[in-house]
Amino acid sequence: MTKEVINDIYMLCRTQLAWVVSRIVPPHEIEDIVQETYVRVCQYKTQAEIREPRALMVKIARNLALDHVKRAEVRLADSLADDEEIGLEASLADGPLKRAVSDQEFGQFCEVVRQLPMQCRKVFVLKKVYGYSQREIAKELDLSESTVQKHVARGMRLCAELLLQKRAPVKKASGFGQVGDYE
Repeated sequence: MTKEVINDIYMLCRTQLAWVVSRIVPPHEIEDIVQETYVRVCQYKTQAEIREPRALMVKIARNLALDHVKRAEVRLADSLADDEEIGLEASLADGPLKRAVSDQEFGQFCEVVRQLPMQCRKVFVLKKVYGYSQREIAKELDLSESTVQKHVARGMRLCAELLLQKRAPVKKASGFGQVGDYE
């Protein structure tokens, strides 16, 4: 397969690649990831062996987007850890325990965020992870600022509810939902 053929296929599936990537990363990152996809395909040493170039490009774009999100989660975790270290004076004895609890809680938070509805998740991540203003999010996603505000509030509420559900299992003996039914 020649570079010209790869280039033609890339140009034909750019929109599809952008759509795949847009489901995973914030809007301002889409173009960079789509372009990086092309670069990665061009770097293949055995281009003659590429049988399904479109499928390969979609797979590469998706993996690059997922890697981007993982790096953002690590940056957020590092930031939270730094904030915790600055704000708390932990003794050497309980430091590793607090770090393990913090990592576990962050993992649960990320899992909960992944459960949010797609549009709500996009808005929530742009606001809480990337620090976008409501105006910037509204412009990026072509939404009204009030809709952005509602998505952020809904994301906060759903995250809190889901995290509480993870921490307070219901006893199976009673199905009435009374206060005493929770451990």
